[in-house]
Amino acid sequence: MTTNQPRSGYTLPVFACAAAVAALEYLNSRNQSIEQVSIDLIEPTETVNIPIEQIAILTDNSALSITRSDPGDNLDLTRNTPIWAMVEWLDSSPMELAGHGDQLSEAIFIKGGEGIGYDQKTGKTAIYRYAKTLLLANIEKILPPNQSILITFILPKGKQLATRTSNAAFGIVEGLSLLGTTGISQPLTVPEQLEQYKIQLQEKAKKFDSLVFCIGENGLELAARMGISPEKMIKTANWLGPMLVCAALAEVKSILLFGYHGKLIKLAGGIFHTHHHIADGRLEILTAHCANLGLPTFDLQRIFNCSTAEDALQYLRELDAIKGENWVNRVYGEMAKTIDQRSQTYIYTQCEKNVKVGSVLFDRQRKIIIKSENADIILE
Repeated sequence: MTTNQPRSGYTLPVFACAAAVAALEYLNSRNQSIEQVSIDLIEPTETVNIPIEQIAILTDNSALSITRSDPGDNLDLTRNTPIWAMVEWLDSSPMELAGHGDQLSEAIFIKGGEGIGYDQKTGKTAIYRYAKTLLLANIEKILPPNQSILITFILPKGKQLATRTSNAAFGIVEGLSLLGTTGISQPLTVPEQLEQYKIQLQEKAKKFDSLVFCIGENGLELAARMGISPEKMIKTANWLGPMLVCAALAEVKSILLFGYHGKLIKLAGGIFHTHHHIADGRLEILTAHCANLGLPTFDLQRIFNCSTAEDALQYLRELDAIKGENWVNRVYGEMAKTIDQRSQTYIYTQCEKNVKVGSVLFDRQRKIIIKSENADIILE
């Protein structure tokens, strides 16, 4: 019996880049029909053809192109959402151009329009490193000499879709992010993908006896920024339990769990499938650790009634600032220790293997809150 492999698609930055490339090509050619464009994905080293749904000249100096997201066999909520890119010639001095948005090069500027989120703390548009690298590589090839352009990205359904994501937990509001570390969109939510993850893990386990489990794109990006080799990273999505056991059976000796605290907190409560549809309990687990360390009842009630784990973390930070105490390090230190112990026990219960597990928890600004003692040992 054979089963079809889940079909991969492309990440949102790829379609945004394709729309921008098409709009620029149309500005250059005017009357030439453009039904698809070739995009160098950079990561992986592959060139792909992306369909263009609509394209039009807006003014003598600008054009608009529309693509439509196709993440493959993935229950990604951006499936079929339109991505617009407006490209316009700029005729200004470098000083004047600097006010037009993020500068990719001396001649290429980008900005987020309707439906593209922004960081609530910094005000910066949520267009990240891979998307910018992709744009620069593909636009520079076709940009005429001595010309400058402004690319404006628009996601008409961005605000609506953002309410169904965890973007707000990371401080990204008013829309979606152009986020990713690769151009390929893996079908993470298709059950068969777990088997694909296990195969990747087994291949990496042949080369390394210590691996880093990254829960989502944010974990991958921060781990890379810390200098951790991508060769040692495994993106686990929500399947932490099966992946921990798979690593142990592949003779991995140590595992570093690298993730947003709102996900990893669940492991401290013995929840090893972290999707919110399966189980939650984050605030209950956090409150229990606070109580065990002696946090006063009034503050426990405030923690328990917070809307999100991020809000609870902020409350503890405010307590520390006001009273000169150290609740964040104490509480999160104990939780990280519990995560390590529960993970190690889970592995041994499932397959009688002893594996050292360490954990690194970060907040919505992608700043590390705590590293467990085991994490420090593994990182060395």
